[in-house]
Amino acid sequence: MAQPSFLHKPTTSIFTSTPSPFCFLLFLLTLCTLGIYTLHHRHLQPTTPPSKTALHFHRTFLSLATNATLSAYLRHLTLHPHLAGTPPSLQTAQYVHSHFSNLGLPTHVNDYSALLSYPSHSSLTVHFANGTAHSLPLGEPGLKRNDGVVPPYHAYSPSGSAAGYAVFVNYGREEDYAALEAQGVSVEKAVVVARRGEMSRFAVVEKAAEKGAAAVVMYTEAAVRGGVERGTVMGGLGDPVTPGWAGVEGGERLGLDDSDVSRRFPKIPSMPVSVATAEVILRSLEGTRVPLEWRGSLKSTVGSGVGPGPTLLNFTYQGEKKIASIRNVFAVIRGSEEPDRFVLLGNHRDAWTYGAVDPNSGTAALLDIARRYALLMRLGWKPRRTIILCSWDAEEFGMIGSTEWVEQNLVNLGSKAVAYLNVDCAVQGSGFYATATPQLDNLLLEVTKKVRDPESEGMKVFNKWKTTDKGMNILRFSGADSDFAPFLYHAGVPSSDLYYGRDFPVYHTSFDSYDWMINYGDPLFQRHVAIAGVWGLLALHLADDPVLPLNYLSYAAQLQEYTIVLSNLLAGSISLHPITASIQEFVVAAKEAEEDAKKLREQETLGSISDLKKRMLNDRLMFAERGFLDAEGLQGRGWFKHLVYGPPSDPDGKLFFFPGIADAVSRSRRMNRTEGDVAIQHEIWRVARAIQRAGYALKGGLT
Repeated sequence: MAQPSFLHKPTTSIFTSTPSPFCFLLFLLTLCTLGIYTLHHRHLQPTTPPSKTALHFHRTFLSLATNATLSAYLRHLTLHPHLAGTPPSLQTAQYVHSHFSNLGLPTHVNDYSALLSYPSHSSLTVHFANGTAHSLPLGEPGLKRNDGVVPPYHAYSPSGSAAGYAVFVNYGREEDYAALEAQGVSVEKAVVVARRGEMSRFAVVEKAAEKGAAAVVMYTEAAVRGGVERGTVMGGLGDPVTPGWAGVEGGERLGLDDSDVSRRFPKIPSMPVSVATAEVILRSLEGTRVPLEWRGSLKSTVGSGVGPGPTLLNFTYQGEKKIASIRNVFAVIRGSEEPDRFVLLGNHRDAWTYGAVDPNSGTAALLDIARRYALLMRLGWKPRRTIILCSWDAEEFGMIGSTEWVEQNLVNLGSKAVAYLNVDCAVQGSGFYATATPQLDNLLLEVTKKVRDPESEGMKVFNKWKTTDKGMNILRFSGADSDFAPFLYHAGVPSSDLYYGRDFPVYHTSFDSYDWMINYGDPLFQRHVAIAGVWGLLALHLADDPVLPLNYLSYAAQLQEYTIVLSNLLAGSISLHPITASIQEFVVAAKEAEEDAKKLREQETLGSISDLKKRMLNDRLMFAERGFLDAEGLQGRGWFKHLVYGPPSDPDGKLFFFPGIADAVSRSRRMNRTEGDVAIQHEIWRVARAIQRAGYALKGGLT
């Protein structure tokens, strides 16, 4: 996962104590006897001919789960670090490819050349006021030179050296700098120390450069002791030298000095450090006292001041940007009746280190879904629509593998993709979470009623979710932190993202290993089974149901809620009538579509429905999401086309929907009142027209 939405917190096991190695081994051996034999037995035959209905196959899919198989996949995937663009990463791609092809699934790869970034050298020396100096540790404990783990670094950080007084800037937000400025503290030519929060790394470094800092040292407070969070500091998505088109061999590439490329890289260097290294610096700072509002959330021990100094930091980072090969791997299960309609399941494969949680808990689930689908095919199942299993590369550098593929296949995705179902860090800890575009809400709830909850005996995921989350809070997309981003924000494909647990302390560190998973994350792989069940069953419904299970009444209700929030934010200074009027039209269209769907499902039960009628309605349901796209995209960020969901440009903003309006509100602070209101009103009209387009698509006719 490229960027987290929240700070990582330590997770707890479902057990009060760690199971003994012997018990765990016995458990695995027992399940291997029952499960892996089933996986590889080529002559598997049902004892009695099953009913050839989709519902039967869906139940069978859930029954084919084995914890041991998932454990075996994850173990193999995490034997070695596999950073994108390196030989071990290619070996991992070959493993996934072999798995798909050995199951008898049509399999292919797409290779791209992309600009990636690797470290050459880094150092950080602290000079204390008493005249002593120390070289601070930048690595992680227990690592050896031949482990193959990349040293902690920020991908795409510019190379450079800096010497300056240290200043603590909290999370590096605008409000943090405002608090410093109010106390007369300047960061001009300083080496600032920032802790990771809700802002992207790129935003933190860019803000520091804007304030005149010379370099950034960044630490993650919730990281496991000694762990250092690697990550990208590139802005935007996809290969930076092929913005908007795929980085195919022999294709056009921009130079590093091109403005469209250079603006995606920070202007000053940065590096990640451990909490322990950050504490050495922070304890020594004097000057203005740490603001009271910062102290309330500080977990690490810090000094009484924020600086500047008297501690001086000597900072050096040298890195290399180079064109490297990346590989996406696909397995295709061709639809029997609508082969030109695609249901896509995707997970990235590359990792900063071993990647047990991020991303290979999701890769293991994808491999297990492939295994189960292959078994269903041997039992006679054929999906109505085509299912594509997607294993992406170079996600950690900025969703590069998925973005290049979406850009290359944009027309066909726009006309043929039903939905994209993403899983990244599938198992981080306890608790089920789902993010989705609203037309998938009802399907999500129905599917979770059929999958066993991994944490409560005798319960389904739905029941536990309802109990713990007070009404199943389905989250909405607002960031660009995984491979759903190009599908939703650029291509307008209905999307979801599923995971167990919100935060985990080994994120992007060398401790994200198989050992951590079996000791803390999911000792018996029950959460892996659950996430694979929900993910695979969602796809089965979208691929098999004659009438697509997409309900836009949820979308209409969500748009109405957004309008209320927006109205409160703008406090009546700007007219929201264009949006409210377009939502009223959308509600009518959503009700008509749902009534039509209900009638066709009833007719389907009676066997009196034509394929043409189903196709016509399904097209309406499938294309409605595309209506929210705008050809020009967001102002200054034209690649982002979606006007309901997308990452706002201002990380300090108050809106996490209608990104164009959110951007206009932020820009208006730098304008006079009249100009600002005009800019916001224009974006309101753009959103209103997008909602109208979606409503027209749902109606299916011409105006």
